[in-house]
Amino acid sequence: MTTAALTILNTIEPIAKLSDGRKQELAKLCFVEKVSKGVNPLRMNVTLAKQAVYLIKGELELRFAKNGKVLLRGEGPAAKHPINCDGNLVDSIALTDVEILRIDNDLLDIMMTWDQLSTDEEALKNLHHKSGDKKPNRTPVEWMRDTSVFSVEKLQSGVFSKVPVANIEAMFQRMERISTVAGQVVIQQGAVGDFYYLIEHGTLLVSRSDGINTPSIVVAELKEGDAFGEEALVSDNKRNATVTMKTDGQLLRLNKHDFVELLKEPMLTHVSRELADTKVASGAVWVDARLPSEYQYEHIDGAVNLPLNEIRQLLSRLNKDVTYIVYCQTGRRSSAAAFILVQRGFEVAVLDKGVRGR
Repeated sequence: MTTAALTILNTIEPIAKLSDGRKQELAKLCFVEKVSKGVNPLRMNVTLAKQAVYLIKGELELRFAKNGKVLLRGEGPAAKHPINCDGNLVDSIALTDVEILRIDNDLLDIMMTWDQLSTDEEALKNLHHKSGDKKPNRTPVEWMRDTSVFSVEKLQSGVFSKVPVANIEAMFQRMERISTVAGQVVIQQGAVGDFYYLIEHGTLLVSRSDGINTPSIVVAELKEGDAFGEEALVSDNKRNATVTMKTDGQLLRLNKHDFVELLKEPMLTHVSRELADTKVASGAVWVDARLPSEYQYEHIDGAVNLPLNEIRQLLSRLNKDVTYIVYCQTGRRSSAAAFILVQRGFEVAVLDKGVRGR
């Protein structure tokens, strides 16, 4: 979509009320379709039930179960609202060649919810800088509307898509922004987990050592919008890697107690072995989050091995159209693995209490 599309989005409701960043995102995700005279532009009823449809150009006759027929013009005030928002609408016909704009309803609703929350200054006023931070603080509205950290992709299928709306406000109140410098160690391998981090600005390196006298090896690079630190918090284990700032930057962090209360519990779905077997029979796939040596010694038939410490590097093996049931011995490592997968938009459940709890 072009600048012309943004001009259109600025004239239709409720999209016109979105922040500029959200409208720029939406401009890339909506579709303009030309429909010939005499054709019903709402003919794809199954699809359109999930879409908001706007008349951009031309004339359209709408037919209602009640109140008969209504003429809708693309330039008229009524065209600022979706065509198909009235439950009494049963049919339509293009009286001229027309252009319509289609937008996914769930996508639009997510954007509207997030943007409306971001304008609640009273609820967000507690967002604060770490004491002594000399860099100017952005307002909570600017922070929430940062589409790199909170992109619509993350809101639609990532960590925040699983968080109850009621928890979002509390999360914003409790999060803290800290400024960092190149070379600063944010997380040290072997340390106790204390915070969950979101990268607002900057790049970080993830390194890991397999032994006391073994040199660390860089295993990943994290960038703006990525999250880290969840493994130790979910599994209640020590940090399994060191994370170091590659550049100066800014991070958002949430302490362990708040992370568990607001993010971990709402996001993770636990299932019994019986229910898991039923899901697998219907197409779900077992994922073993343990080390390869453990997997090779014993594993559930059909399971794929995605060790927790390598899971980020192995995500390309997975299919987002498949449901995954993650397990380990007790449920700790599988919970951490599941959290990582959920953040990246996968449909995941955790085997309750692990294989040892059967």
